[in-house]
Amino acid sequence: MHLMQQTMRWFGPADPVPLSHIRQAGCSGVVTALHQFAPGELWPVEAIEERRRMIEAAGMSWTVIESLPVSEDIKKRSGDYERHIENYRQSIRNVAACGLKVITYNFMPVLDWLRTDVSYPMPDGSRALYFERAAFVAFDLFLLKRPGAAAAYAAAEQEQAAAWLAAAGDEQKEALFRNALLALPGTNEDFTPEQVLQALDSYRTIDAAGLKENLVAFLQQVVPVAEACGVVLAIHPDDPPYPVLGLPRVMSTAQDVADMAAAVPSTANGLCFCTGSFGARADNDLPDMIRRFGDRIHFLHLRNTRRDAAGNFYEADHLAGDADMAAIIREVLLLQQRRGVSLPMRPDHGHQMLDDLNKQTYPGYSAIGRLRGLAELRGVEYALSKTGMPAS
Repeated sequence: MHLMQQTMRWFGPADPVPLSHIRQAGCSGVVTALHQFAPGELWPVEAIEERRRMIEAAGMSWTVIESLPVSEDIKKRSGDYERHIENYRQSIRNVAACGLKVITYNFMPVLDWLRTDVSYPMPDGSRALYFERAAFVAFDLFLLKRPGAAAAYAAAEQEQAAAWLAAAGDEQKEALFRNALLALPGTNEDFTPEQVLQALDSYRTIDAAGLKENLVAFLQQVVPVAEACGVVLAIHPDDPPYPVLGLPRVMSTAQDVADMAAAVPSTANGLCFCTGSFGARADNDLPDMIRRFGDRIHFLHLRNTRRDAAGNFYEADHLAGDADMAAIIREVLLLQQRRGVSLPMRPDHGHQMLDDLNKQTYPGYSAIGRLRGLAELRGVEYALSKTGMPAS
């Protein structure tokens, strides 16, 4: 029985969670990226090797990149996109030469992910990431003041957002604004409202169909390079998996995955299967998606969310959200058995808890909450692996 490769995300030397703690959590590897290079710029061999040696000196391996970012110019096919694509192609060659195997990326415009509260209090005193629909609409309409935003929301939603704003104090409004424009992982500078509004405006002529065309055009140029180098690409789904701030989405549903696979059939054109992102939609059947797209799943993010009918969701305990994690892990074990592989997995978006409550870490990436999640996931995997599951 093939078991998953257990990893955690590490943001590099500036990460307050050191490599030694990740190893003590039971991980055999880390997933990381070279955040010092801007999207669209080349990753040189020397920098890749330096990072690899650092990880190996800590007793672990680095085979999964998260992420080799796709620039906004590539997503829009404008500006300097041709140079950026050539840099991406050469970066693929460079990471392959250094022994890396999986390149994670996403195709979300402007914002990689969005939450309205990054310190949501849970009943047990820990803190989680939370997306509150009324707060988000209030941010869009009244704080960011995005032009044309009102057309995206029904009258009832606008009324709920206005009520949220009226009840919120100045500190709560400031926190919402800060959370919604949070810096990307691995960086320290948050977006400014002016930057976001300018970036949103640059997508005004690109709808979901247009963005999907740009994704396919990008893949047609980079997948053959990945194939030739013996590495695979793994796209991360949208987070949250529906349009926000008027931006199009192209990787939110099973149909989106099927469209991408049909357009670029190579299995080097693969998927980072994030159970939290796909699971934030009730219409995504996660075990079925693993069965359908298993040959393209090259990396796993195992996390859980709890959603409601109003569009709110929070990061639940790994075994306590809407996703049936036992059923998901069972399908992964069967997939690995069929393919004869051990897929890299990481627990994602752990709660801030215990001693980490007073530490400054990137939201969702404190050590102890992820350690708890990894322990729970490993327990489920171990138990299922001992049951003698059928081959199909």
